[in-house]
Amino acid sequence: MTPKALILDRDGTLIEHVPYLSNPKDIRLLPGVEEGLRLALDSGAKLFLHTNQSGVGRGYFDIEAVDRCNNRLFEILGENVPFQAVCSAPEAPGMPSKYRKPSPRFAREVMNEYSFRPDEVCYVGDRGSDIATAEAAGTRAVGVATGLDDLRSEIGALKLLQKYPVFTDFLSAMKFLFPKL
Repeated sequence: MTPKALILDRDGTLIEHVPYLSNPKDIRLLPGVEEGLRLALDSGAKLFLHTNQSGVGRGYFDIEAVDRCNNRLFEILGENVPFQAVCSAPEAPGMPSKYRKPSPRFAREVMNEYSFRPDEVCYVGDRGSDIATAEAAGTRAVGVATGLDDLRSEIGALKLLQKYPVFTDFLSAMKFLFPKL
C-alpha cells in the first residue's frame, strides 16, 4: 500500500548530517531528496518533519536556531514541498521528553489530526530511533543508510531491520514506497 503520510527525519535523511547543526549556512540537501519528495507529493502523500535536536537540551544553541535551520531547508526546497507539520524535539537523551524519538507521540498526533491509519503512515530516517519510533507508533518504516552512522550498524536497530527495508539513499526509498505505475 502506498503511504498517505511520510514522517521524515531531517539530519542524515534529507540533509547532510552536521553534528549539532545550528547554522543555516551549513545545510546541504542529500542527493535525490528533491526528486524523492516530488515523487511522494505527486503520489498524494502528505509530508511531516520530526527531528531530534539534543543540542538545545545540552545548551549548545536555542530552539530558534533549530527553527532557522528548518526554515532554510524549506527555502531550499521551495514552496512546492510543503510540510503539514514540524516537530523539533529539543530534549537531550535522559531528559524528560514528550517528543524525542523514539516517542510515538508526534506520529499519534498526526494520525489523529489527519485521520490516518497506522498502515498509511511511514517513518523515513537514518537512525535506529527513527525505526523504533515507527515500531512504537505501529506505523511502517523505511531506513536510509545515509547518515554518518550507518543505520545497519546500530545495535538497537538490528532486530527491527529484519522487519523494515533499508536503502542506501533517499530516492531509492521513495521509489520503493511510490512505484510508478
